Amino acid sequence: MRGCRRSSPRGRFGRVSAFNDIRDYVAIPRVLSLKLSPDGSRLISAVQSLNPDGKSYGTALWAIPVDGEPYRLTRSAKGESAAVFTAAGDVLFTSARPDPTVKDATDEVPALWLLPRAGGEARQVASRAGGIGAVRTAGDVVVFSADVLDGEESADADKRKARKDAGISAILHEQFPVRYWDHDLGPGRPRLFAARLGADRLEDVRDLTPDAGDALRQGTFELTPDGASVITTWQVYLPKGESRTDLVVIDVATGERRVLLSEDGHDFGGSLAVSPDGTRLACARDRRTGYDVSARSTLWIADLATGQGREYAPDAFPTDVQWAPDSSAVYLVADHQGRRPVFRVPLDGEVTRLTGDDAAYLHVNPSPDGRFVYALHSGVALAPGPARIDAVTGEVTDLPSPAPRPEVPGTLAEVTATADDGATVRGWLAVPETASAADPAPLVLFVHGGPLGSWNDWQWRWQSWILAQQGYAVLMPDPCMSTGYGQEMIDRGWGNWGPRTQADLDAIVDATLERDDIDAERTAAMGGSYGGYMANWLAGHTDRYKAIVTHASLWNLDQFAGTTDAAMYWQREFGEPGGERYQLLSPHNSVDEITTPMLVIHGDKDYRVPIGEALRLWWDLRRTEVDAKFLYFPDENHWILKPGNIVAWYETVLAFLGHHVLGQEWKRPESVA
Repeated sequence: MRGCRRSSPRGRFGRVSAFNDIRDYVAIPRVLSLKLSPDGSRLISAVQSLNPDGKSYGTALWAIPVDGEPYRLTRSAKGESAAVFTAAGDVLFTSARPDPTVKDATDEVPALWLLPRAGGEARQVASRAGGIGAVRTAGDVVVFSADVLDGEESADADKRKARKDAGISAILHEQFPVRYWDHDLGPGRPRLFAARLGADRLEDVRDLTPDAGDALRQGTFELTPDGASVITTWQVYLPKGESRTDLVVIDVATGERRVLLSEDGHDFGGSLAVSPDGTRLACARDRRTGYDVSARSTLWIADLATGQGREYAPDAFPTDVQWAPDSSAVYLVADHQGRRPVFRVPLDGEVTRLTGDDAAYLHVNPSPDGRFVYALHSGVALAPGPARIDAVTGEVTDLPSPAPRPEVPGTLAEVTATADDGATVRGWLAVPETASAADPAPLVLFVHGGPLGSWNDWQWRWQSWILAQQGYAVLMPDPCMSTGYGQEMIDRGWGNWGPRTQADLDAIVDATLERDDIDAERTAAMGGSYGGYMANWLAGHTDRYKAIVTHASLWNLDQFAGTTDAAMYWQREFGEPGGERYQLLSPHNSVDEITTPMLVIHGDKDYRVPIGEALRLWWDLRRTEVDAKFLYFPDENHWILKPGNIVAWYETVLAFLGHHVLGQEWKRPESVA
């Protein structure tokens, strides 16, 4: 084990204490994104903070000069997002704020706005009846996505009004899926539009994809630097509910479309990046999984003219990709050994790790002169903020941040263990300030979701430091199927979720409990999504934990695989419904073995793990008389996002752990009283 170097960011708000009261923590503004201006003089960031009513969050845009203090750019009740710079340095963003130039404007969907670099008020430059989504710009060309009902795009607004006036909410589907994470798909479908920046509004707005159908669902796109072409994901629907994601190139002037990358057994997409010289595309190439084919994702670089390409950084699951300004290399962000460094990947030569610290990086932005890379800098013990990375030495300098970075109440240590098959399992351990050999801390195991993922970054939703403030040590391990440890780590658990993962977790929990500042007699386990699956699995296969918290969890795999929004994905790994793997791996088959008290948590709007999983789990626990509670959120999805509900989540979890792990008297939290 070794300690993690504590960062010392010097942001605009400095370091703050926010873990004594969950409401203080919920109120911390959050830096969500980072984008560098074309001249390299300033960054722009979307910052999320509590709205005045304290019941919801809103977003605003902040400017961060590379050599000055951040300042706020926008203010509106509806908030702003999707910010990009124009070539002139103006800012394009989307917002549902009303247009002050339109009488009785009652905008309810995002429109496109422009904020001049020279200052002054933002003005609306484009609107669509179905709203405007992602935006890209190059020169005076702007391409944006918008939701459109079938038929002529010019009649979209009239058709929407007629539908609303008739009281029609029905949606007729002809493809799978019909839902995605927390929202219904349809009745409109996304298309791409091209336009030119005019003096007051976008001009020459044209539909580039009138025949797209469902091909642009959950898609991403990028413009070439000359604005002549758009590269976009294109969904190809296959028999038996399957699909394949290709990349196509669309000529902005003519709308002509050609396939750039298409390969049976693989999907292309992820973070798309076009080289500054306009000749190459960097993206992710994902192997399509199967019963005996594990997930694999690599960096792929292809020639834009011919589509010829090859794999780079074969062990990486690309998270973010951007080109060096001379087009000679790609800056890649990917999980690695419990960190998320920035790597430099040259077109010819060896991959090198640029950042050598224990941090996680995202939203990389190389400076035009090639000297620096700007990125969001964070970690398990460090909230996200802007940073400058020397492109040669990798030295990291934190920039003044538009949001505070909380001072964590404890220290972070690294834990490693050897599993029963000889593999190394590692993780982070948040240790409270009060822990010592004389007063060892109770241990809470956090199992991450995914299952492809890694504990390597700050967590706004599953915050270990809130538990540390209450005196718990929190173990965040990366068992089999965690990313950043090579393909073999993923292969070890493929098709063997419960037994293999439990063996890894047992090994690292055992190693952690050897510390004299950890209390081996007071332990609990928690997990969400796949972590919730493992919480349910542990409940039926061990009695070592005093309490188990399961959030958004998979319980009956056969039921789950047919009702989730991505049924085709899970069927590839589990096989046909009712098959052997469902019987071997479904936690519900061990319900009669559960004796550990359980707290079940679920949101009704969760379409990735539908509410039926929690309802079935809750009934099974009640009928077998397990000591259990059910925290239900009628208006939340896979994540608990509303400030008041976040408070209720933490207060209930802490009360449940306090009762069963610390021996405190049960008291119903005020937030759910």
